[in-house]
Amino acid sequence: MSRLSVALQALRSLARTPSLLNHVIAGDVGEWQRRALAHASRRQLTTKGLPMVPLAHFLSPADTTVRPFAFREGGSLPTDLLLLRALARRVSGGAYFEIGTWRGESAANVAEVIAEVYTLNLSDAEIRALGLPERYIELHGFFSKPLPNVYHLHGNSATYDFEEFAEPFDVIFIDGDHRYEAVRIDTKRVFEHLVGPKTTVVWHDASRQPGEPRWEVLAGLLDGLPATATGQLVQVENTLCALYSPTPLPAQVPDPLADPTTWFEVKLTPVSR
Repeated sequence: MSRLSVALQALRSLARTPSLLNHVIAGDVGEWQRRALAHASRRQLTTKGLPMVPLAHFLSPADTTVRPFAFREGGSLPTDLLLLRALARRVSGGAYFEIGTWRGESAANVAEVIAEVYTLNLSDAEIRALGLPERYIELHGFFSKPLPNVYHLHGNSATYDFEEFAEPFDVIFIDGDHRYEAVRIDTKRVFEHLVGPKTTVVWHDASRQPGEPRWEVLAGLLDGLPATATGQLVQVENTLCALYSPTPLPAQVPDPLADPTTWFEVKLTPVSR
């Protein structure tokens, strides 16, 4: 779900219940942090966030390009998409699933390097019921709809019937509603129905900016993660993403004031339809 739609939903909630403004003003960062840190002993979580793994750990020499990238509101960072492409490239004959289509940038990026892509978003009717404009609805899947290996699914991730999928996915990207309860439910349902022993799961916007935890999202994913999920939970340096890996990763306690050990060269090539 884009930041625009989240903002509009928040404004409608405030209009219906003005007392919610007190929470907005005071902020709930401390409470979400305390809720997340209740999992500290099991997930090596500290007040600085989850253990950190360098983005470069996931990249191969082929992982140098992100396309398409629109540089528009509500999108991912280029490094977020590079991470998804790198994970998908490792299982090129496999399948990728995501919650939250928006313009289809993430789906289109991984579609270049993996066999099948499934992207789930609210139906047009559900988006329209939220009071969002028709043009906003039309932009969903802008980049991904023309692609033959991208399958667009419609429904609410909290209630969608995942039983139609007989096999687990190789890579899953959770990028829907980023409020606590939605993240908790999406995480719980994804692990119940779509995750197998080799699945990697990525959550977007688990950081407000690279290295700064978004505690509400972390609290939601930690509360939604089943106790049976014994893989490693980390944040990925240089991105807004948290990641669940079924295999061990070289993680360390994050240090936001450390010298950069890896940086990137960026080349921009405008492309028009």
